Amino acid sequence: MAALAELPQTTRRLLLASDCDDHSDDLARILKNAGSVEAISIHDLPDHPASDFAGVIVDIDLTSAATVQRVRSKLTREPYQALPRLFVLADSLHHGPTQAWALGATDTISRPLDPESILHRIRQVFPDMPEDERTADARILSNGVTAALVVMSKIFRRLPAGIPLTIADVMEAEMQILRALKRCSLRQWLIAINKHHNRSYRHTLHVTGYAVAFAQHLCMREEDQRRLTRAALLHDVGKAFIPVPILDKKGRLTDEEISVLAQHTRLGYNALREQRGFPSEVLDVALHHHEMLDGTGYPEGLHGSRISDIVRIITLVDTYASLLEPDAETSAMSPEQAFAIMELMDNKLDGALRQAFRPVALGL
Repeated sequence: MAALAELPQTTRRLLLASDCDDHSDDLARILKNAGSVEAISIHDLPDHPASDFAGVIVDIDLTSAATVQRVRSKLTREPYQALPRLFVLADSLHHGPTQAWALGATDTISRPLDPESILHRIRQVFPDMPEDERTADARILSNGVTAALVVMSKIFRRLPAGIPLTIADVMEAEMQILRALKRCSLRQWLIAINKHHNRSYRHTLHVTGYAVAFAQHLCMREEDQRRLTRAALLHDVGKAFIPVPILDKKGRLTDEEISVLAQHTRLGYNALREQRGFPSEVLDVALHHHEMLDGTGYPEGLHGSRISDIVRIITLVDTYASLLEPDAETSAMSPEQAFAIMELMDNKLDGALRQAFRPVALGL
């Protein structure tokens, strides 16, 4: 093995869970240059990891159904949510990162193992921080998700009942969401919200997470990040007025149901306008986030320059999030497949924004 760059002393403690016969000895030797390593079998993963672990490394054969089920039953539970979870995958495995993500991974690396690259990734993914800082990160993420869900409840439960929604309700949540996505990864955000049973809630919070991550990737000003968060949270507000059997239907929608669903843009615009106090750009997003640059969208068939920049961003992110979600006819796409579909959409979406979004979409 090539000589490794000498690393400073660290108190980082790592849990290595492996399904290999040799307990991933080659990987363990590399990891010992980044901290102390406790190697166990995947089948011995504890229900509650020790509080002083900096993170978990999982060396797994994703073709083994029994192993996959064991990992899923452990890592998707709350006790592991505060810990980074790095999966080591076979380089030949098709869609391996997507499968690992579904099992609770927060990052992945592939074999063959390159010691320097692995140690660099370990320092990034598993910062040597005290337990109280890790706990603080988990709390900030939880607060952000909770704040977002409170807004979803106000939109989908209270607004149709005539209980007002105010801009203050949304602005209070957006600060906590931004803070969560600054301190934690987009993957951690997505894992947390994917636990929610309501499909409409999940979709809106997917769009919000990707929109914030995109804004941060573009180094937008704080105020612009807040504007985009606000627009993402409210873009589908009109779905609160669509019959639940249509929103939650598992089978293919009829033409009549599609027509009813398409009314959500106008319904959302009208609802926010009646509430008063919402910025014009939020109304613009609610009404026009299904418009396409080539004029084929709805409800007004807007074309080119008539579509604002903030609408273009939300439309892009909304399209991507929708492609990732399974429907009655197709299973969930991988990020690579979803982005490829968006590239085939050509001049329907803003090409410059689409390419800028690529690293966020694919986790590059």
